Amino acid sequence: MNNKTAQTLSKVPEVTFIFWIIKIAATTLGETGGDSVSMSMNLGYLIGTIIFTAIFLAAVVAQIKAKHFYPLLYWSTIIATTTVGTTLADFADRSLGIGYTGGSSLLFVLLMASLVIWYWSLGTVSATTIRSPKAEMFYWITIMFSQTLGTALGDWTADTAGLGYEGGAMVFSALLVVVVAAYYWTNISRTLLFWAAFILTRPLGAVVGDFLDKPLRAGGLALSRYSASAALLGFILTCILLFQQRAAKQPH
Repeated sequence: MNNKTAQTLSKVPEVTFIFWIIKIAATTLGETGGDSVSMSMNLGYLIGTIIFTAIFLAAVVAQIKAKHFYPLLYWSTIIATTTVGTTLADFADRSLGIGYTGGSSLLFVLLMASLVIWYWSLGTVSATTIRSPKAEMFYWITIMFSQTLGTALGDWTADTAGLGYEGGAMVFSALLVVVVAAYYWTNISRTLLFWAAFILTRPLGAVVGDFLDKPLRAGGLALSRYSASAALLGFILTCILLFQQRAAKQPH
């Protein structure tokens, strides 16, 4: 690379407004898509988790082996993390009987442990410094834990805390507004704010997804999980095709 260039391209996208729009849509798709397999297809949470774990591992391997940033591959991997997160969280919360509070607490500990080990190993957890397979592995494991935590946290807010899907959406939207305000008007670490926003978009997507497909008596719109998933996937693909995403630039 030219010595005058102080940056190198990565295989993750620049964090822009459209990045967050697609991220929220992908997390919502993860909820409706995960429920489609585990509930609508009656395969159960364990089988659903096994299926989506296999997809997740295949996507991560493909992402790590890729030589450049490919938007479709990147977002496919994100969707894989959020679908496995949905079924895994539901399996832990419901099938294992841990409950939403226990599941959220356990997953929060796992997420924090992932970040701590990542930082201890590489000296940073910034998404703008991913330049090796090891860093990518930490990145995707952390994302998977954050997506799983988001599902459990969304369920806890809507059900255990009694806020319902609309109330949960308002809470997480308000918290994201706080993060955005902190980004523009404070000097808080950009890395900390990135992960805070990344984590918060998942429970927002979870409660929105549940609002779309849960029965009317449970406070949802009772939409078809298949139709909602197809619509969300179409929206994500449209955003990827219409809005060019560039690979993030990283300092040497």
